[in-house]
Amino acid sequence: MHHLQRPLGRIAYDLYGAGNSGPLVVCVPGMFDHRASFRFVGTALAEAGYRVAAMDLRGHGDSDTTFDDHTNRAAATDAIALAEELDGREVIMVGNSVGGAAVAIAAQERPDLVAGIALLGPFLRRPAPGVFVRIAQRLMLVRLWGPRTLRSYYDSLNAGRTPEGHGEHLDRIHAMLLPADRYRAVYATVYAPSEEVLEAGGSRAAAVVIVGEQDPDWKDPRAEAVWAASVVRGSVVMVPECGHYPQSQRPDVVVPALLDLAEEVRSHA
Repeated sequence: MHHLQRPLGRIAYDLYGAGNSGPLVVCVPGMFDHRASFRFVGTALAEAGYRVAAMDLRGHGDSDTTFDDHTNRAAATDAIALAEELDGREVIMVGNSVGGAAVAIAAQERPDLVAGIALLGPFLRRPAPGVFVRIAQRLMLVRLWGPRTLRSYYDSLNAGRTPEGHGEHLDRIHAMLLPADRYRAVYATVYAPSEEVLEAGGSRAAAVVIVGEQDPDWKDPRAEAVWAASVVRGSVVMVPECGHYPQSQRPDVVVPALLDLAEEVRSHA
């Protein structure tokens, strides 16, 4: 584990293939997740010659809980800072869920740095839940039972194939949620006033949107994937037997898609 120093705290990250000379890949997980969700992707891409930095969100995993901004834009600035810290050039960024919006924002803000983005089950626009859903969400996140409830909810989002080491990862997430300061940070992330990404803006990045066919977050996962791809001007990969976490549920599909993206970036360099 390594740490990136930011103005109000440190961001934890794992570095796979530290001695490799290949391009840098920065991976950004979603809310109430841990950087270890990219463990299979990081290992496989390192074996293919890439350097892979998988980071935690602010207050998540082993990142500090001292931050006061937990928006997707804040995560984008952390991903950019991490790429710069590691001397990245023509960087590929991979984001899951809210991390997908973060890497899309990073590509808009730093077209000189970010050459490719992969959005895994991305939340580029905010859902509009009804009043009863909002009340239920607030009740679900009461700290007395919130850590165990979120652990169960995370488990349910893994519809389809069960990842290798899934029980260990659930325990990792549950342990992360137990300290009061870390739970506050996760809660703040859930309710942060994050931005919608409705256009590509100044991004020049090649893009791919990777969505599980059984992702419970959308009534029609394919329709959401097609819409997201239209925003970032990218292609779509639908992943069978997969829910919201393609990076851990189906690395056998995700890794080849990322290598194809890297080849597209290389051909356009």
